[in-house]
Amino acid sequence: MAEIKVDPVDNHTMVIPETEISAQKPHRTLRVASLDIFRGLTVALMILVDDAGGEWPMIGHAPWHGCNLADFVMPFFLFIVGMAIPLALKKIPSKGKAVKKVVFRTLKLLFWGLLLQGGFSHAPDKLTYGVDMQMIRFCGILQRIAFAYLVVALAEIFLKDAQSNDIAAGYCSVFRLLGACILIPYLATLYGTYVPDWQFAVHDKESADYGRVFTVDCNVRGKLNPPCNAVGYIDRGILGINHMYLKPAWRRAKACTENSPYEGPFKNDAPAWCHAPFEPEGILSSISAVLSTIIGVHFGHVLVHLKGHSERLKQWIMMGFALLILGIVLHFTHAIPLNKQLYTFSYVCVTSGAAALVFSAIYILVDIWGLKYMFVPLKWIGMNAMLVYVMAAEGIFAGFINGWYYEDPHNTLVYWIEKHIFIGVWNSRRVGILLYVIFAEILFWAIIAGILHRFGIYWKL
Repeated sequence: MAEIKVDPVDNHTMVIPETEISAQKPHRTLRVASLDIFRGLTVALMILVDDAGGEWPMIGHAPWHGCNLADFVMPFFLFIVGMAIPLALKKIPSKGKAVKKVVFRTLKLLFWGLLLQGGFSHAPDKLTYGVDMQMIRFCGILQRIAFAYLVVALAEIFLKDAQSNDIAAGYCSVFRLLGACILIPYLATLYGTYVPDWQFAVHDKESADYGRVFTVDCNVRGKLNPPCNAVGYIDRGILGINHMYLKPAWRRAKACTENSPYEGPFKNDAPAWCHAPFEPEGILSSISAVLSTIIGVHFGHVLVHLKGHSERLKQWIMMGFALLILGIVLHFTHAIPLNKQLYTFSYVCVTSGAAALVFSAIYILVDIWGLKYMFVPLKWIGMNAMLVYVMAAEGIFAGFINGWYYEDPHNTLVYWIEKHIFIGVWNSRRVGILLYVIFAEILFWAIIAGILHRFGIYWKL
């Protein structure tokens, strides 16, 4: 029998052969390759949809209801975080040490989230930095991950003794209860909150309507439309409208622009809410997002406590299909629509079910069939995910390169490669941008991550 060992720093499981355990000799621990690859795939998808989504809107975020490729990225991250939690905390015997580790990591995630998405960084297109504290954005990708990680990791630490070790008998009963305690208040708030009329002034200095004041008519309860939902109402009341995301995906909705699904100038008769900010990583939606992490925790428990491949896959695939089917039924029966911005329950089910099935497929290909070399670039990215996220997805490296220009700020190496090697060769901006993102960003950073891996260099939080 093999023993599962967990590296508390890397949040991965290592399989130690019995011969090495019995010999009690120093051994080199191994990472679960499928988890690295899934993480790398998710980071690569983020780069793809962020940087090519403008030219290919069908892979960008859905303007409101619906689910495009970009809408799977955040739930995949949360699922991976959840899956890693029981693996990372399993070998930390002291609750005090475990709590210290969780809190410290949460603070680091919040710091980087505010720095990268709070408005301080203007990379890669603007050669400036700094943010007016009256306009700083409090929420973001890393902040949502930090919140979900904190809640679920603390639950794992303090509720571990109350859990049963029998998966078949309902191992995650405690986490099911936690999920219910999150879902029920979320649904009650989403459908029960009264949303009054509201006003806002346009603070985006790049907008032609800068300084203009708009009024949005609501006076409703339980609506899930863009202007009058409880998620936006709560964020406006607690965060303040000046601290929300200025360019939400709904700006590409048919009601707002003639260019839909592309972003473009607003229609002359566009409703007032088209001009408003909206926080896609806001308070109420982030509470619902914890559900994605809880589902990931269940998968981590399966990996830790079930030893056979078939036993693990049975649990994962059955749950994946069940979630996927439930979410699709809820959406197409118009009971609960798929909506990433509101993080609806149907959206949790569909994206978590998809995450379960994608991970299961990777697990079969890599950990059972041994086809690791097919996915080496994704594995490298996954092993240095924070580095690639910051440098590529947040555009920090491209911003640094753009700081070295000749005569004109748009005459840089990045723009030259994009224009002459990709767009010019294919005589198509859409195709050129897509290929640029795949080769000059994703593959480039996979190679960089591979070189760093060769020297044992990783950016860890």
